[in-house]
Amino acid sequence: MRVLKFGGTSVANAENLVRVADIITNKTEDRETVFVVVSAFSGVTDSLIEITNLASDNNSGYIDKLDLLVRRIENTARSLLSAEAFHEIESNLKQNHEALSSVLSGVSLIQEASDKTKDFILSFGERNSAYILSQYLLSCGHKAVYLDAREYIMTDDSFGSARVNFEESYSRINEIDYSNNNVFVVTGFIGSDLKSGRTTTLGRGGSDYTAAILAAGLNADYLEIWTDVNGVLTA
Repeated sequence: MRVLKFGGTSVANAENLVRVADIITNKTEDRETVFVVVSAFSGVTDSLIEITNLASDNNSGYIDKLDLLVRRIENTARSLLSAEAFHEIESNLKQNHEALSSVLSGVSLIQEASDKTKDFILSFGERNSAYILSQYLLSCGHKAVYLDAREYIMTDDSFGSARVNFEESYSRINEIDYSNNNVFVVTGFIGSDLKSGRTTTLGRGGSDYTAAILAAGLNADYLEIWTDVNGVLTA
C-alpha cells in the first residue's frame, strides 16, 4: 500500500491534474492500493481567507471574488472531464458552492467569522479538489473513491490548528474497506472535532500531516510527498 500527497501547485489546474492522474496510473500498474491526499488548488485557500475577511468587514466585494473562485473551480472541472462526466457532478459542485455562499452571507450579516466558521469555510478548497480529481480518475477507468477526511481524522476543538486524536483516528482509518477499489482520493488539511463533529483544520501545511496520519494508520509501505517546487528551501 502506498500513500501519495500532492500539494496545491501540483493540482493547480486541469493540465496539472492530468499529470497527477498519470503518476497515479503508473503507481497502480501492479494493482497496488493507493491513497492520494490532495491540497486545495493553488491559491484557493488564500482566496477563501481573503473572501472571509471581506465578508466579516461587511464588504460586498466578497461576492464578486467568490463568484470568480467558483467559476475557476467549475471551469477546471469542465476542462478536465467530458461533457457527460461534468454534467453528472455539476449539481454536487453547485450545492457545495451554495452552502459556502450561505455561510459567507451569514458572516457578512453578523460581521464576524469565528475560528470555527473559518475552518468550515476553508474546508471547501480541499473538498473540491479531491472530489474533482476522484471523478477524473473514475473517468480514466480507475476504481476511485472520494474520501472526506472529516470522517477519519478526529481532533480536539482547537479550531485553526487542531490536535489529532490518534487512537480514534487510527481506529476509523482501519475500518476503510479497500478490497474493491484501487485508488482513494482524500481531502488533506481537514478533520472534525470528536465531540461535536464540526469541521477543523490541521493548520497550514496540514495536508502533509494528513498523509502521514493515513500512512501510519494504514501501516503503508510508502509515503510519498510530491511537489513541483524547485529545490529545498532549508535543511
